[in-house]
Amino acid sequence: MKIAVIGQGYVGLTVSYEAAQVGHEVIGYDNNKLVVESLSVGDTHIPGIDRDNLRELIRKKIYLPTSDTDLIKLAEIIIIAVPTPLTEDGEPNLEFLESASTLINQNIGKNVLVINESTSYPGTLRNIIRPKIINGTNTSFAAAPERVDPGNKLWKIKNTPRVISGLTEAATVKAKEFYSTICDSVSTVSCPEVAEAAKVFENTFRQVNIALVNEFSLIAHKLGFSANEAIDAASTKPFGFMSFYPSIGVGGHCIPVDPVFLSYIAKKYGIKSDLIDMANKLNAMMPASIINLITEELGFELQNKIIQIAGLTYKPDITDMREAPSMKLINQLRKLGANVIWHDPLLKEFSGEFSKDLDPSVDLGIIITPHKSMNFSIWKECGTKVLDLSTARESFGWPKYL
Repeated sequence: MKIAVIGQGYVGLTVSYEAAQVGHEVIGYDNNKLVVESLSVGDTHIPGIDRDNLRELIRKKIYLPTSDTDLIKLAEIIIIAVPTPLTEDGEPNLEFLESASTLINQNIGKNVLVINESTSYPGTLRNIIRPKIINGTNTSFAAAPERVDPGNKLWKIKNTPRVISGLTEAATVKAKEFYSTICDSVSTVSCPEVAEAAKVFENTFRQVNIALVNEFSLIAHKLGFSANEAIDAASTKPFGFMSFYPSIGVGGHCIPVDPVFLSYIAKKYGIKSDLIDMANKLNAMMPASIINLITEELGFELQNKIIQIAGLTYKPDITDMREAPSMKLINQLRKLGANVIWHDPLLKEFSGEFSKDLDPSVDLGIIITPHKSMNFSIWKECGTKVLDLSTARESFGWPKYL
């Protein structure tokens, strides 16, 4: 099949790469010319993409990164894989999704299946995307929300079950035919709204449970025991329990964002989502709550204290800074007068600042995102005061602080 994928970021490039790997001719469209230029020479920062394989796919013309909209007209299937962030007011921002739909409408051929992989609230395919794409002949529509987990070496597109549904039976059949070539398991549901809802509920489930353990960790701290240890003890129960661990907050595109889509559409229909809203609020407030614990450790005085953060990215072993809670923590520490530096060997530079080697002379070290390449021995050997605020299950030489 000839596939066009709109957007070549974490999701779009990943699905483009997997589709090309199994022999589909893939047009990887992105309106960012710098992204296209980098991809054209096989260069990308997206985890899970083998650069040598990518260059070979480009050489064979199986994968073509481009900003040429005319090439979209050649596609049998067009996949939307663009960001769906939140506005500054915390509302869903579908600007990129709507722009992609308009672009498709201007460059669509006959008998094309349009698939939306971008995360959004239930009803997006039917009520937002479909009305904007009216120029095609015999156009069909399906939803197949992405389940990409950047940096996950176990679960990839191929072995992660996919949930799909079309607006028509024929669209469902065609979508399943395509996804069955890149996914081992494809589940169809009754309508696109169910597929869309499944995606946002998956991450709402995580958001709510993370909020619960974060609140539990603050209670445990006051009571003088480790929430981590208590959760490990609860995990010995072989049924009825799933372990989540406390942290300074949640990052990435999914957990901080997806529950907002569900809450948003609930409010549109006059339904309160108090639990979801409270979970969103509690996790967003965790950096501020952690500040109180840090000031307690430093004698309630942060002015001119040197604090080094270990790991900025939102999860280990990737360079993804989307919604990274580390930045909220750093900003709040600085507002209170602390001199904050950071160490992240994967990121090296971010927002005009640069990673520094672990410094044993700091007043406090804080482990947030421990990459495998990090070595904390210098802190340990020099007796540096360290708080381990990570969700990593291994010990780095200090007890879990939360």
